[in-house]
Amino acid sequence: MNNRHIYDVLIIGSGLGGLVCAYILSKNGYKVAVLEKHTQIGGCLQTFKRFGVKFDTGMHYIGSMEEGQSLYKLFKYLGLLNVPLNKLDPNAYDIISIAGENYQYAMGKENFIETLAKAFPKRRNDLKTYMQRISEVAGASPLYNLRPIKGIPVINPDYIKISVNDFIASVTSDEKLQNVLAGNLPSYAGIKDKTPTYIYALINAFYIQSAFRIINGSDKIAHSLAESIRSFGGEIYTSTEVTEILFDNKKATGVQTRKKGIIEAKNIIANIHPEATINLINTPLIRNVYKERIRSLENTISNFTVYIKFKENKVPYLNSNFYYYDNENVWGINDYDPSQYPQNYLFMHQCHVGNPTYAESAELIGYMKYDEVRKWENTSIGRRGEDYKAFKEIKAQQLLQKLEKSFPNILSDIEAYETSTPLTYRDYTATKEGTMYGIVRDKNFPVQTLVSQRTKVPNLFMTGQNINSHGILGVSIGAIITCAEFLGVNYIIEQIQKANQ
Repeated sequence: MNNRHIYDVLIIGSGLGGLVCAYILSKNGYKVAVLEKHTQIGGCLQTFKRFGVKFDTGMHYIGSMEEGQSLYKLFKYLGLLNVPLNKLDPNAYDIISIAGENYQYAMGKENFIETLAKAFPKRRNDLKTYMQRISEVAGASPLYNLRPIKGIPVINPDYIKISVNDFIASVTSDEKLQNVLAGNLPSYAGIKDKTPTYIYALINAFYIQSAFRIINGSDKIAHSLAESIRSFGGEIYTSTEVTEILFDNKKATGVQTRKKGIIEAKNIIANIHPEATINLINTPLIRNVYKERIRSLENTISNFTVYIKFKENKVPYLNSNFYYYDNENVWGINDYDPSQYPQNYLFMHQCHVGNPTYAESAELIGYMKYDEVRKWENTSIGRRGEDYKAFKEIKAQQLLQKLEKSFPNILSDIEAYETSTPLTYRDYTATKEGTMYGIVRDKNFPVQTLVSQRTKVPNLFMTGQNINSHGILGVSIGAIITCAEFLGVNYIIEQIQKANQ
């Protein structure tokens, strides 16, 4: 690397937000470099291999990917339509299992209504109201629909100030249906009386449009973006850890890296957790009160995952995501009692070929508080000791035994499994305490829990799941918001629209 060269934009972190920013800016003539501290790019798009099987780590399924839908349009602009997909069951892309009863989320507005109306025949009108309301919320966001902004905010403030549980209660008084409609909580780590409606509505509205699994690993998204970035003249460096962001008395000037020295830049985008960003900063340009605000923000819960390899041709492929809850109150799972672990899980088969008959592998995911692994937080990967291994095995067995109750005899069809904890997520994705979706959005403190793409330094910006929202569409929209600081938001939207003509 030629350290005398001054990049137009340095991007810290190669997660989806950083890669989309690098794509947009390099496509538009900016000299861009992406710096990644790990050997593998992608952040939550990373994969790993065990037992001869590739496992996803963070990206499990995506929505709104039929031709003409929002993510499809965005993928076309980003050159990602080459990523192979497998469509989930149109009549049951999500199965919500509550206290032993199963309910289905179906694709398409009418199909969604009619499918749930079979279980709640007296609540068909409630379901129609529900669909109308979430469609209104999703439709009100111009960026999520890739429309130019005309002097209106990205999200209507009304949808920020209402919690998900209050919103659902406003469309139906049936408590069982309320819990069913909240049943995909782990897809956004919803918290009762905190999570704003817009997060829930956007996620659900776009999955109801269409839902897909990525065939043979989400890392294909990261590598495809990287290939395009390099074709535009951008550069991507792995094993390049940033240890400090450098400043003069007015602006950021570059970064100090562990192995490659100082790299200079006219602008810097941090695609890492906001707290990780401020920990790289030592300048009076960023006031301590701002740093303390960032450090004080609550983060979403983490998880414990069991990565399962099945015996060959034993387990029929489940073309649905299976959300399980012990009891009828789905909202209690964030604040669980460790002695009663687990009270919920998400079970997903992985798709290694198109339309498979049998599953090769699966992931079994349960919420996990960081406090359960805090005693090992100062240890490193592979060096956490036998008591850590024993802890993981106990948790894995607790989850697997619970899985067996919903899928009898499945344990006998498991050939091998691996596990990860909040520490694993912390170390591989650089998120505070292994948080699933970054900072908690709280409808009670909408301004305080909002993290802007701008900082108090004019050429230092942020992107990633903490800007706007999480998920592949949310993070990509966040990247557009960040790149709008350079190009203007409507210019980017126009480019996307032209790519889809």
